[in-house]
Amino acid sequence: MERDQLLIKQITKVFPEAIEEIVDFRGEKTLIIKKEDVKNVCQFLKENEDLQYNFLTDIVADDMLPNFPRFAVNYQLNSLANNHRIRLRTWVEDPEDGPETVGTVWAIGTWLEMEVWDLMGIRFKGNGSLRRLFLPEDWQGHPLRKDYPLGYEEVQFTFNFDEIDAKKPHATRD
Repeated sequence: MERDQLLIKQITKVFPEAIEEIVDFRGEKTLIIKKEDVKNVCQFLKENEDLQYNFLTDIVADDMLPNFPRFAVNYQLNSLANNHRIRLRTWVEDPEDGPETVGTVWAIGTWLEMEVWDLMGIRFKGNGSLRRLFLPEDWQGHPLRKDYPLGYEEVQFTFNFDEIDAKKPHATRD
């Protein structure tokens, strides 16, 4: 994993306080980055000639309820030239105060941030295009949050047939 060592060394040299933690899970590195440093670190990773992380694969968010900070935003980066992937993660305490947009670093970032906003409600600073992508404009809430009401209908089985049947509206005969 020489590439991981080089990556960490380069980031630490330019942004000595940016990396809060390094997580290694099954050979995959995740760098926990301070929220205020995410955009600058991304810009550096893209422009650095040794690293060349020129492809933003995805931006996703995790709802860690009941933990605090509640939200984590993950950036999956790929260096096509070096055939290397890395995940950056940042913690978000307040969804209205999310990280700065990376849409100015990679154009696709604007759309990926819209997806995160639509489904999780995390607002990215500087992204003036946040709007619904998957849900109707008048939709209330963000359905991938753990506290979002499910709104399901209970399934009728033989053991609960009478209970469910009693709740159903039936046509009346006149």
